[in-house]
Amino acid sequence: MTQRGRRIGGWEPRSGATADGMPLSLNRAPAPDLDPWVGRVVVTRVHAEPDHEVECSVFNDLAFVRLVLAGDWRAKTPVGEVHVDRATVLMGPQSRHMEMSCRGAFLTVNIGLRPGALRCLFDQPVTSLVDRVEHADPFGLAGETAETTYPADAPVEELAAIAEARMRSFIERTKPKRPDPISTAFEAASFLDPNTSPGDFAGTHSISLRQVERIVRRDFGMTPRTVMRRARAMDLAGQMLGISDGKEEQDFLLRYFDQSHLIREFQHFFGVSPQAFLAKPRPLLTLNLESRAARRLEELARIAPGERRPWHEKLEVEEEEEEEGPPGTGGGHLPDQRSKASRWWSAT
Repeated sequence: MTQRGRRIGGWEPRSGATADGMPLSLNRAPAPDLDPWVGRVVVTRVHAEPDHEVECSVFNDLAFVRLVLAGDWRAKTPVGEVHVDRATVLMGPQSRHMEMSCRGAFLTVNIGLRPGALRCLFDQPVTSLVDRVEHADPFGLAGETAETTYPADAPVEELAAIAEARMRSFIERTKPKRPDPISTAFEAASFLDPNTSPGDFAGTHSISLRQVERIVRRDFGMTPRTVMRRARAMDLAGQMLGISDGKEEQDFLLRYFDQSHLIREFQHFFGVSPQAFLAKPRPLLTLNLESRAARRLEELARIAPGERRPWHEKLEVEEEEEEEGPPGTGGGHLPDQRSKASRWWSAT
């Protein structure tokens, strides 16, 4: 992974980039004292000309408090378009992708909240926030003014530490309860095997199916089956974009009964077929799905927090190949980092 990517299509990533120029964020696990409530700390900085606009979509399985320090953002929610420009918003978890655009350079600082954390932190039911974006700063992340709290030229890790400190102050002051351990276990099950049935999960944890349905609806904002179907689709999309562990590719494909089942499910969550998904760059989705893929591997203890991610090693090899170029070309070609699954979809 590069920290400062090449300019491609008007983008110049400043917080990390894939080998083919898609922006990556600084995303990492929170400090241990915040871990019961916070699932991810994410900072993204991308340079672009003031009139450059990207139209894409986002897809988050966590609720996020997002501090927009730069960029003119517009999100299409079920209740209408939401405009965000230098403000703090509360974004609920999404049941499917949400169309979003951004004009100009952007800098965002994000705190991802674990399932059940909203209810514990300030008694906010997540069900009312699913697929929604609200102007709110419930934890006081912005401070008196965001511009003075978060210096525009500060390194991304420093911005992440500032957000953590603001979050820590809120938690120390309010002393919230921790999320329900059943919700924590259900999220882990969705990471490990999203084909796990709610009934099997209930049996494993010695509770009734009705209890599972009630707790998951309360803390995830959707049914247990929807949570699992969403996890399955997000894993596959990350694999297709080349931002997951390549060793899991076959497992991800075998989670579906057949090709038609896979296509129907993918279209439901991403609004397009797999082939159309790959037909154009997905910069904002790449940011979301890479952060989630890293969190998933860390939560499953397959990599340690901060450890090199499997796709980073692949990207570094591709960058070296790009510099050298194939024999007789003189270098400079853009590598294809997509998975075998993505190349298969391009041919079907």
